[in-house]
Formats: sequence, structure tokens, C-alpha cells
Amino acid sequence: MANSNKYTKLLKNGLLDDNPVLIQVIGICSTLAVTNLCMNSLVMGLALAFVTGCSSFLISLLRKVTPKHIRMMVQVFIISFFVIIVDIFLKAYMPEMSKTLGPYVGLIITNCIIMGRAEAFAISNDPVSSFVDGVASGLGYTVVLVLIALIRELLGFGSVFGFRIMPESFVPWTMMVMPPAAFFILPIIMWIANAHLKKEGDAK
Repeated sequence: MANSNKYTKLLKNGLLDDNPVLIQVIGICSTLAVTNLCMNSLVMGLALAFVTGCSSFLISLLRKVTPKHIRMMVQVFIISFFVIIVDIFLKAYMPEMSKTLGPYVGLIITNCIIMGRAEAFAISNDPVSSFVDGVASGLGYTVVLVLIALIRELLGFGSVFGFRIMPESFVPWTMMVMPPAAFFILPIIMWIANAHLKKEGDAK
């Protein structure tokens, strides 16, 4: 029961209370870059969740035998290993998506969220908790990406996940297809999320 409550809290933290994008304001480069389509955002988010969870698990598993003076190098090597797995998987089974995401898959290695969870949590907690924490942070990132993409794709293309939603008479907002659109949408989502958390805090 105690472990269940612990994991639930970790999931809640990653998804909302300590969301890496909305609260910590990290990992926003790819948030702004790949959110023009929902499917792109979903795949990118799930890829990051996989890398963050698996790398946090392995970093935690090796934390007691990793020399401190090469800790960061080991972490980058582990993260790179899982990013390569994701890249190979996409090229083999989702070639079109691999081409669409292009260099952003490789840039997962430099995503602040992964190294942040490794340094803030994995090096001082057990492997299972670190895995849950990493996946939760990745899912929190995914939720934000997909939410931004829902708005951009709907208003920019008139569709959601490639399915036409708007009537034929709908005139697409060209601006929504362009990267700057995310600069307007993300702060609004951040404002709503932070206002909700503040309201919850005041209620307590």
C-alpha cells in the first residue's frame, strides 16, 4: 500500500504538480518545434517517456558503482543508448515519422528533462521508483505536447490526428502551422495550470 501511494504521488507530480514543461519550464525547445501535428507530438512524447523511464532505471541501478567523477558521462552514455534504440525503431517501423521528426529524435539526448530526473531523483532513489518518476515526467511532457498540437492542428489544418474535424468552409489559420504559434499557446496553458495549482493550494 505504501509503495502504491508512493508511485501514485510520483505519477501525479510528473503529470501535474511538478510537470517538467508547465512547472519546471524545461524541455520546451522540442515542445515548440514538433507540435504542429498531434501524431508527431504523441510519438515524440512517448519516445521521451521511454528514454526517461529506462535511463532513470538504469542510472539508479548503477548509482552505487558509478564513480562520481564520471557520473555525468555515464548518464549521457546511458541516455544515448536508449535514444539510439528509439531512433532505430522509428526508422524500421515508422520510416515516415522518422523523417518527419528528423533531428529532434537525436536531440532527445540533450533534453533537460532526462538529465534533470537523473540528477534530481534517479541517483538517490531505488530503480523502480526512478523508472516510475521518469515515465511520469515523460508522460507529463507528452500531455503538454499533445494539448498544444490539438489546438494547432485543429486551427491550422482543420483536423485532429489527421481526421478532418472542421467543415470544408473553414479557413485554416496559417499562423498555427508555424512554430511561433506555440509561443502563444504554451504560456496560456502554463497560466491555466499554475492558476489551478494555486487554487488547490489556497483551498488546503
